[in-house]
Amino acid sequence: MPFERNQGKESEMINLITWLVVGGVIGWIASLIMKTDAQQGIFLNIVVGIVGAALAGFLISPLIGVPSINDNVFSLGAMLISLLGAILLLAIVRLVRGRTVS
Repeated sequence: MPFERNQGKESEMINLITWLVVGGVIGWIASLIMKTDAQQGIFLNIVVGIVGAALAGFLISPLIGVPSINDNVFSLGAMLISLLGAILLLAIVRLVRGRTVS
């Protein structure tokens, strides 16, 4: 039975690593689209991807009915919704800083 307990922890760790990697890629793509890549490092890309996915989960997902990556769904639709949320987050940050969104 100890093997079963370890298998659950390993699965959770793999999910966490996948979530961080996918969040980082989504944040990086969003930063390329919004032209903020030179200002961001890998850590900020991960944060933008994950927080953007959360924002999309609250705002965009209920309207469209497609979950974000924060709902443990790694489909193309979830990736696109999360990317939209990350782009929206960067646009909001840019507006708060006083720059125009181009």
